[in-house]
Parts: sequence; structure tokens; C-alpha cells
Amino acid sequence: MMEGAAGIQGIWVYLAASPLLHLTLTLAAFQGANWLYRKAKMNPLLNPVMISVIVIVSILLATGTGYDSYFQGAQFVHFLLGPATVALAIPLYRQFEQVRRSAAAMAISLIAGSLTASLSAILISRLMGADRMSVLALAPKSVTAPVAMGIEAQLGGLPSLTAVLVMLTGITGAMLGPFILKLAGITDRKAQGLAMGTASHGIGTARALQINEVAGAFSGLAMGLNALATAILLPFLWRYLG
Repeated sequence: MMEGAAGIQGIWVYLAASPLLHLTLTLAAFQGANWLYRKAKMNPLLNPVMISVIVIVSILLATGTGYDSYFQGAQFVHFLLGPATVALAIPLYRQFEQVRRSAAAMAISLIAGSLTASLSAILISRLMGADRMSVLALAPKSVTAPVAMGIEAQLGGLPSLTAVLVMLTGITGAMLGPFILKLAGITDRKAQGLAMGTASHGIGTARALQINEVAGAFSGLAMGLNALATAILLPFLWRYLG
């Protein structure tokens, strides 16, 4: 029996050193979570990104696997984030005429949304007694992770903490965003997409694409423009409020 256990341990050591193990783990976790999500008729509480994160983190903790080792395999999925983001241009192109007609309203909404997201995070976290670094990490929470981390580094904060908060914001927005919009009586697909993309970046955009192509197109555009607006506006806000 001891020889069998040693053999299994040896196999695990070999597999753990292979990047393909962690790539397979990532894909299997998401496919399983997506299957569960669809089986539950897209129940927002079973968001596949959230379930995948919980499963993967649990396995890494149980096996004592460090993030660097995991990322050697997961970097292949990470690489695909670029092409996936570019692919958002397809529904945007199809809805270009609607976007053009709504340009002025979108510009006003995006600036208002960007300021609201940053200001609310700063003021609420301060009222709740958060320290300065935590407040700064929360400020760009509604921006897509690479841009949020860049803003955070520029302002002297903790990019790693910001990345976690950005992910949590996206998951929360994808889970609760459609329900809140329905509760508020917002039925226009353009407005729904704009709200999801501004508040919940890429994960919210993925959810908006499930709702409707129009919502997905406006969400993808809002995600990109909100990143630009926040990168410009947040340093000025932090100079006066930080």
C-alpha cells in the first residue's frame, strides 16, 4: 500500500510540474461551472466565473500549489484575453448605427458613471473606516483589471489588491446587475449594456452579451471608454480627495 501511495505521489509531482495540468484544470472548472449555470437556467447566484474561481482556489490550497506554478499553465488562457477583447468589436460593428445616434447621451452617461463609481467607492469606504491604501485600491474597481492596476501603480497603491477588488466587482455586477436594472425599470437594451459595461467591465459585458447583442455591444464600448475616462479623471479626484 505504501508503494502505491508513493507511486501516486510521484505521478502528482510529475503532473504538478506540467503547465498542461493547470490549463486543463482552468478549462474543466469553467466548463463545469458553465454547465451548472445553464442547468440552473442562468441563475445569477451561480455565476460561472465565481464558481470557477472558488473551485480553482480550493484545489490550489488543498494541493499546496503556488500561484506562479498555476500561472505557468493558465497563462495560455490569459493570452486569449486580448483576442477575446478585440472580438467585442464584432457586435459593436453590427450595432454601429445605434451607437452613432446615441453618442452624445453615451458620453454624458460614461462621464457620470465613471465619476460615480470612483467617488462612491472613496466616500463609502472612508465612512466605513477603511485605511488610505484600501480606499485607493477600491477607487478604480469598475475599470478592467489591466487599466485599474496601471492606475493604482501610478497613484502609489497596491495593484494586486486592486485586481482582486476589480474581479469581485465584475462578478457582483454580473450576478446582480440585470436584477437591479429590472427593479429600476430600465428596459432599454442600450441603457442596460451601458450600465453593465461601465460598472462591471469585462465580466459584466459577458453577462450583457447573454442578454442581448445590442446590450453586449454597448457594454463592450462602455467598458473601454470607462477605462479611458477613469484613467484621466481618477488621478485628479485623488489629488483633491486622497
